Parts: sequence; C-alpha cells; structure tokens
Amino acid sequence: MKLFINKIGILSVALALTVSSCDKEFLNAVPELDLSDATVFNTPARVLSQVNGLYGSAKSGSLFGGRYLIYNDIRGEEWINRTTNGVTGYGTYQGNQDPSDSYLANFWIQGYLTINRANLFLEGLTANPTAVTPALAANYRGEAKFLRALTYFSLVQFFAKPYILDKGASAGLPLRLKGESSSANNDLARSTVAQVYAQVLKDLNEAEAELPDSYSTALLNTTRAHKNSAVALKTRVMLAMGDYAGVITEGNKIVTAAAPFRSTTRVAHTLQADVSNVFKAPYTTTESVFSFPMDATNAPGTQNQLGFYWNAGNVEYTLNPGPTGIYNNAQFGANDDRKTKMTVPRTAVANAPSLTKFSGVAPFVDFVPNIRYAEVLLNVAEAEAEAGSLTRAAAILRAVHGRSDAAYEFPSLATKSEVVRAILTERRIEFLGEGFRANDVLRRGEPLNSFGAGAIIQPSDPRYIFGIPLVEVQTNPSIGK
Repeated sequence: MKLFINKIGILSVALALTVSSCDKEFLNAVPELDLSDATVFNTPARVLSQVNGLYGSAKSGSLFGGRYLIYNDIRGEEWINRTTNGVTGYGTYQGNQDPSDSYLANFWIQGYLTINRANLFLEGLTANPTAVTPALAANYRGEAKFLRALTYFSLVQFFAKPYILDKGASAGLPLRLKGESSSANNDLARSTVAQVYAQVLKDLNEAEAELPDSYSTALLNTTRAHKNSAVALKTRVMLAMGDYAGVITEGNKIVTAAAPFRSTTRVAHTLQADVSNVFKAPYTTTESVFSFPMDATNAPGTQNQLGFYWNAGNVEYTLNPGPTGIYNNAQFGANDDRKTKMTVPRTAVANAPSLTKFSGVAPFVDFVPNIRYAEVLLNVAEAEAEAGSLTRAAAILRAVHGRSDAAYEFPSLATKSEVVRAILTERRIEFLGEGFRANDVLRRGEPLNSFGAGAIIQPSDPRYIFGIPLVEVQTNPSIGK
C-alpha cells in the first residue's frame, strides 16, 4: 500500500474538542497533525485520543461505516438497483467490479490505513510504557488488536479466495504488522489466506486476554471492544474456516447451553424482544455486541450511508420480490416483525419493497452494527448443525426466528441438511442490509447468485472475488508474487 502521510498524521486521529473519558468523545474524531511522537503519548488523555482515532478510522464510510456492508449485500440476490449509479456500486452489483474502481481502492486504502494506525499505536504504546497504567495499556492494546483483526479479516473476505476452498493455501493479502511512515516498504508479497487467518486469530486471542470484561456504560459496551466482542468475532472467523468445533467452543463462552440463550458472564448479551429496537436510538441494547457510532458532525459521508442506499427516503436499491430474493421467501412471513416493522411494500420514490431498518435521514446518524448477538447465536447454531447437536442447533434457530415471528413453524428440522439450510435462510432474513450476504455464500464455497449480473457466479469465475486494486498493483511490485 502506498503511504503518503507522515507518521504523526497516520497515528494521530485525535479529538477536536476535549479528550476526557466522555462516552461520546470519539464521535467527533478529526485529524490532529502537528504533534511530535513523544507528545501524542505524553498524557493519558492523549493516549485515549489515539484509541478513539483508531475507531474513527475504522468507521469511515469507505470501510465499516458503509461501503463494506453495502458491497457485500448488493453482490447477491436480495436487491434490485434502481438508479444505475456507478458511484453507488452499480458495477459491483452487475458483477463488473473493476480493480481500477476508485471506491474499491478507497476500501483497500482505508483498510490498510486503519491497520497501519493500529500498528503505529501499538509500537508507540510499547515505546512509552509509563504513558498510562498497565491496566489501561492492556485495554488499549486489546482494542487495537481487535480492530486490526476485524480489518484484516474483512479485507481477506473481499480480495482472496475463501479459506474453505483450499484450507487457505491461496494468495491472501500483504500482511503488514509494522507501522510505516513512508513508502519505503511498499514492496511486500501476499501472505497466504491461512497466514492471514492465523494472524487474525492471534490478535483476537490476545485481545480477549487484554480487553476488559465490560465498560461503565451501555454506550461504551456497544462501541468499544471488550472480551465478549473478541469472542464473538472469533466465532465469525472460525465459521469462515469451517472450524465448527472452534465456533462451538468459543460460542459457549457467551451462549448458554439451552434456552433462553444468553451471555451470563461479563456483558449480559441477549436477544431483544423487539428486533427493531436494536436499530433505534440510543442503539445500545444488550444485543449490540459491537457497533460503529455516528454523529451529525461525523456521519459516514455522502453516498456511503446505509439509509441512503436502502431507505425509503432515497432507495438506491429496492428489495427483490421475485423467487430468488428473500423478501417473499416462505420463512420470511407476512407477520414477521422484521418485515412489518423494518420494510415497506412500496414508496413514492420506488414502487417496490424497501428496507427501513436504517430509518434515519441525512446526515444519516444511525449506528452501524458490526456484531449482533443474533449473529453469535446463528454462528453457533450453524456449527452445531454441521458438527454437533442438531437439537441445540434447531433450538437456537427457533429462538432467533421466534422473537420476530412466534407463530411460524418450520416445515421440518429433522436432518442436518434441513437445519443448515433453514439457518442459512434465517441469516438472509435477520441480517438483511447488514452486509452479510456475499460473505455467507463465499465462506461456504457455494456459487454466488448475482441478480445484478443475471448469472450464477461459480468459485472458479474471476468475478467470485474482487481483484487487488490497481493502486496497490502499481505501487507494490511484489503483490503478484
């Protein structure tokens, strides 16, 4: 990755205002570029500002604040493009994602910028051992490693073959673990997918050990990583590896053996009785394991926001009501809260069903969910169905579905294939518009049903994954090695 920014510029995404421990301090993160390397670690407040800056970098609209989720969704069969707007992902929707596409390049660049900021922060924290107390230093290291792991895992889903196709033997990403302040070390070959996954799990295991059990408020428990956040993300990573036993082991740390399924340690995660409450202010329910907060002065940016794409106010993409889409699937019934409360059958803008899960309007300050407890439950359910207890898998599935449609009865959950398919269908319903669809297909090595391309894209098709952005190819001669 080409790095043009000086070391302090990369490291210091600090606060424009006071840097107290206020809950909302990192909602307004802006660059602070005129500090020396020693100065940014000379007080606990300034160290905290660096932590807040890491979150600010990750929640960019080019990354987890919008584009990552949107591109994962529009590659599948759930959406119909309404505007043919190249700025809002029309090429990706059609299966024509081009390595020269500036929006894909921005995703890559922002991802590696976030990784580099984490690397520089970890090095700076080590170099300034008395800047904060040992307990705070461990907390902050855990947060940096969590964000680095999340970013690497997300990048490798886009730009490399799924782990399950060859157990990670194919080319992955350049694995950059040292902070860079110039372009001197741009030349770096790709590590394998397996090596990237190994680093992700190493970071998450270390993060789990260092992160706190919880924070002092519901807002911080939602927007800053804690032990349960690391555990939850590990279930996602291991599911993508086909490590079902690992998913169950990790999931059992925060999911009870039987109903009601909940976390009884640290943060008391549980499903909300009304799923729509998860997506309403203050966005801090116990189902929200980890979310990226937004604020009127720090929104995701023009044409990056989830509400801009899905919501009835603009509607770049409408829901596919045809036989391939989830909207009219029998498992997504007419009385399901996820349909009655978070979709509309048609609007004045689009005479087609639309998703209103993210109901805010400009400047679109809905929090962006990254990990919900519903995902952890369905991760565990899928792993149990594949390699554990069908009984527990079906019970978890019924719990997730039943909180939104208690009257629904599954036709049959007697066999492994029936349970797995029902769980995968449930994921399409539960996480509609939250950026899971393409990854849920690719992580299982299955063909991608691209509505926009009008084709079934096989794993052998070059369109199955994104090509490395041209900006990286041009500045890193070893990327093709």
